[in-house]
Amino acid sequence: MADTTLANAVGGLEQDDKSLHRAIFMGLALLLIAAPYAFYPVFVMKVLCFALFASAFNLLFGYAGLLSFGHAAFFGFASYVAAYTAKYWGITPELAIILGTGSGAILGLIFGLIAIRRQGIYFAMITLALAQMVYFFSIQRPDFTNGEDGIQAVPRGHLFGVIDLSNDMTLYWTVVVIFFAGMLLMHRFVHSPFGQVLQAIRDNENRAISLGYRVQRYKLIAFVVSATVAALAGATKAIIFQVATLVDVHWSMSGEPILMALVGGVGTIFGPLVGAAVITTLQNYLISAGSWVTVIQGLIFIVCVLTFRAGIVGTIANRIRRGL
Repeated sequence: MADTTLANAVGGLEQDDKSLHRAIFMGLALLLIAAPYAFYPVFVMKVLCFALFASAFNLLFGYAGLLSFGHAAFFGFASYVAAYTAKYWGITPELAIILGTGSGAILGLIFGLIAIRRQGIYFAMITLALAQMVYFFSIQRPDFTNGEDGIQAVPRGHLFGVIDLSNDMTLYWTVVVIFFAGMLLMHRFVHSPFGQVLQAIRDNENRAISLGYRVQRYKLIAFVVSATVAALAGATKAIIFQVATLVDVHWSMSGEPILMALVGGVGTIFGPLVGAAVITTLQNYLISAGSWVTVIQGLIFIVCVLTFRAGIVGTIANRIRRGL
């Protein structure tokens, strides 16, 4: 009797969380419809790209317990592939993004097969080392990356060969669709039975192994999905800003999603989005402060960590006792 009551209570909470998430997604859609009329559309598109990037990192760290220092490799390499194919092969932007995303997925599979054999700091350092190899490759192959100049003046092209994306608003709605596709994929992935097993591995890997789960396979799939979404963000970013540079594959770029996820809330669906909005806004509006931006950003980060120990969204979720 007690078990039945508990199961009903848990089922009720899950149903309430689904309703809450559905309402948040609808509110987010309304917000994005209004956003380009209040903010510069390119700025909002940048926030959405980095939100996807941070969500990809959060999937691996927040739900699988794997801290990666090398996500810039997927983001930057996909950016190069999308920019190169769009500019030199003259293909349409959707194909360039697909090719960029696919290249990131393949890279994620290779990196994952190597990295998931280790845990903790060893895993983190292997991902960093592999990412540095991609950075080294980008420097040594100027015929592909144009070296320090990067691939510039990437054409936005015509979506499906018909819709001209040179207009910021047209491109904006395209990016919004890509963003929602990525976020809904992430939400479905996390709340599926696979995602529940992933969280069990994060909480107690030995127990998951004892229950018969093939832990390495779960980790590898999570790694590839995370790399794919990070690559989607990088490829989309190359089309938006019409440029792919070494900055995209530099190790410091791997720090961006970490910071955004921590500020927004690790292990939450909407935390990386909030973190990306906060960090990108600070970088955008404090750019006139020059090198002091990093100092100011660091101080704000300290305040956020001290005030919101679980991140902004994580703290709110703890207060209202609901999953966000």
